[in-house]
Amino acid sequence: MSFLSAAATTVPPESTQQAIGYPSLFLLVLIGALVPVVPTGALVSSAAVVAFHQTAPFALLLVFVVAALAAFLGDVALYWLGRRGMRSKNGSRWLETIRDRAPEDRLTQAQEKLGDHGIAVLVLSRLVPAGRIPVMLACLMARMPLRTFARGDVPACLAWAVTYQLIGILGGSLFSEPWEGVVAAVVLTLAISVAPSMWRRVRRPAA
Repeated sequence: MSFLSAAATTVPPESTQQAIGYPSLFLLVLIGALVPVVPTGALVSSAAVVAFHQTAPFALLLVFVVAALAAFLGDVALYWLGRRGMRSKNGSRWLETIRDRAPEDRLTQAQEKLGDHGIAVLVLSRLVPAGRIPVMLACLMARMPLRTFARGDVPACLAWAVTYQLIGILGGSLFSEPWEGVVAAVVLTLAISVAPSMWRRVRRPAA
């Protein structure tokens, strides 16, 4: 018990949070990029709120680097798996996952934008909710090389990490308690995520 008490007094709470938080953020964003059901934007915003309230000088910078790197590695890994599925005779479950999450109308739009703007469309796809997967499938169908995709995905992941970190910083600056900022950031990011689909549903009957 004395050893545990000494350890608790010698390890600052912030250091413990950082030791657990950054690896957890990396893994969750990586998994969210591979399995597009995890709200990774909300994770980044929540981590930014916590970092905003910490005294460590580079906490926000580390959140940005960890989130952007994990998103990039996840995107590249998913694209590589998709390319393997495209070359395979029977495809793959990863390719099917990508196809299932890319409605025909969104895929058509993504193909048109890819033809007009090239890899620059990857940046917008990361910032638009539910835009990443249709653009990725359009790149796969266009037989875009992995190196070309990765080159376009770097600024996309950087812009994505900055955007959701700013949302977290906003939430952290509005509330004195970190948990209040986390709740505000999560609500805001989820609202941003569902807004486009809700808008399309509202407009559909009128069309």
